[in-house]
Amino acid sequence: MKTPAKRGRGSRGLSRDEVLDATLALAEERGLDAVSMRAVADRLGVTPMALYRYVGDKQGLLDGLVERIVREMPVDDPTLPWQDRLRSFGMGIRSVARRHPDLFLLLFQRPTVTPEARRPRNAVQSMLRDAGVPEEIITPLQRLLDTVGMGLAASEAGGRFSGDQSEVDAVYALAEQIFVSAIERYASTSPAPSASSTPSEPSGDS
Repeated sequence: MKTPAKRGRGSRGLSRDEVLDATLALAEERGLDAVSMRAVADRLGVTPMALYRYVGDKQGLLDGLVERIVREMPVDDPTLPWQDRLRSFGMGIRSVARRHPDLFLLLFQRPTVTPEARRPRNAVQSMLRDAGVPEEIITPLQRLLDTVGMGLAASEAGGRFSGDQSEVDAVYALAEQIFVSAIERYASTSPAPSASSTPSEPSGDS
């Protein structure tokens, strides 16, 4: 029997979300090594060329997979106290790692290059800024928060932690306590803005 030709679906028949959802499903079922443009296209019933406008190439597909995983993180609520936002960030990482234990390590291996993938990073930086952390400390502290939070979540999801759940919860609580103390310490060293001060003009360097 002749195999039906695959469809080169246009923009009205395919979306980036569909491509990333199919990539995630494929990776969950068959492992990251199975992810390729052809394999994802086969899953969607299209030609590999139909994917290029949405992800570019294999590297773009993997970047999109990072985006798809990160998208499950909760959206930051700037109206909440920064301590609650910090806790939500930690809980979000932990939840994502539990749902995708085999793929979670991809977040350590690839940079966040799409706007959606950068959302949690930007949210943490905004939270630190709102807490009063000096600007020159924000990026290094955000990277430390990311690395520790993801490391704890990956260790738990991968079964590295022994002991009962209460002991694991205590590790997260200790990490939160340490970071709250660090943020408060850095915030206390930041000079309060003068009521008469006005924002400086941008220097043009970005």
